[in-house]
Amino acid sequence: MSGFEIPGRCDGPPTEFFELNLANAYLQNKMAGTVAYFDMFFRQTPDAGGFAVMAGVEQLAECLSGLSFSPEQLEFLRMKGFGSEFIDYLKNFRFACDVWAVPEGTPVFPGEPLVTVRGPVIQAQLIETLVLMHINHQSLIATKANRIARAAQGRAVVEFGSRRAHGYSASLLGARAAYIGGCSASSSTAACMKYGMEPDLTMTHSWVQMFPGELEAFCAYARTCPEQCTLLVDTFNTLSSGIPNAIEAFHRELLPRGFRPKAVRIDSGDIAYLSRKARKMLDDAGFPDCAIVASNALDEYLIRDMLNQGARVDVFAVGERLITSASSPIFTGVYKLGALERDGAIEPKIKLSENVTKITTPCFKKLWRLFDRETGKAIADLITLAGEEVDESKPYELFDPDFTWKRKTIENYVARPLQEKIFENGECVYRSPSPAQIRDYCNQQVDTLWEEVLRFENPHHYYVDLSQALWDEKHKLIESVKAAGAHQ
Repeated sequence: MSGFEIPGRCDGPPTEFFELNLANAYLQNKMAGTVAYFDMFFRQTPDAGGFAVMAGVEQLAECLSGLSFSPEQLEFLRMKGFGSEFIDYLKNFRFACDVWAVPEGTPVFPGEPLVTVRGPVIQAQLIETLVLMHINHQSLIATKANRIARAAQGRAVVEFGSRRAHGYSASLLGARAAYIGGCSASSSTAACMKYGMEPDLTMTHSWVQMFPGELEAFCAYARTCPEQCTLLVDTFNTLSSGIPNAIEAFHRELLPRGFRPKAVRIDSGDIAYLSRKARKMLDDAGFPDCAIVASNALDEYLIRDMLNQGARVDVFAVGERLITSASSPIFTGVYKLGALERDGAIEPKIKLSENVTKITTPCFKKLWRLFDRETGKAIADLITLAGEEVDESKPYELFDPDFTWKRKTIENYVARPLQEKIFENGECVYRSPSPAQIRDYCNQQVDTLWEEVLRFENPHHYYVDLSQALWDEKHKLIESVKAAGAHQ
């Protein structure tokens, strides 16, 4: 990789080895062309939150658009025992699936089809890993960023985690996802260059240590960076030396040249207490416009606590606990078969389990969000058969798919399909909005959720319901599979 190139292309065979085994088996058993429908969905929301934020569609589209197998990859697979028929298939591979996806930035909920793939089963199986790796990673980070941004209550949040990310790709795509979720800037030069994000400009403790004293270090930095002067004030003692020396450097180096300081940053200690004291010292010295930046292993809970304690912080720089989603580091996305096409008819497929939450919802489906026409708030999400329409002019009865006696009839609502087609017969028909546009869309869509859904602890359960027709199809299939098993 050279320069700041985004890792949008796949350098190795773009799948896991068992997917290749399955694809080869489909080919050998004359099943490769069978049309299959797969859904990607997740089972649990990170941090037991009320919702997740969809992200990663742009990078998924990039990978699918360029999906191919190089001579080196094919030779590797040949050495691993794959036969010439399968190698020739991969050599002449042309992606031919239809793909639908929920737009990036959309709040999403467990069990919903975020990505739907329709196409030859050999191809739909091969791309499973690509779908999951892109949507799982970026949705995880976007979700965490949104929680942190909401905890900051309108104050800026800077993505600050490149050095703690799990490699270059994770830092770059993680910064993108964090921006979608609500961050306003990033420390990642590559992310700023690629995605148009604002760079965070700060200094390090090592800079201060390079000089005989703190004041000399601050003055040298202020002379060098007068337009974006942010001083790190906790190398020795924030209140007895850091803030006083910063104020002195501002007076010596910035004011005579017509500049104002941008910020001071506190990276250790009791930040709630220190920020209150620092704010008063800066205000008394004539710098009420100098922002206070807080860092030091922050997350949504620490930020919330700091603000509840009266912290005077204007910007939160959040690193390791954002870029790794440390408190909940796994997005539980899965990719499951929902149906096959045989002789022009769709044949639903289901996976049963002793664990009720792992029973899949069969069929080719459509995902809707229902909004109250008066308030604009989201009422519930609805999964229907693909051919079903929701008539907004008529009342609609919603019911809990697990506790079916829980029913509610809604009126005066708007029904909006959530998925958009991004590939048609293998051709990309998707044009990604800019990250800034996705971020704005995310903010707008989160505002449609009730406050109870936004809670960090014990959020209100947002309903994802099935249409009566889909529920009937699912339970008919469950009984059919059980009956078949009983007679074996």
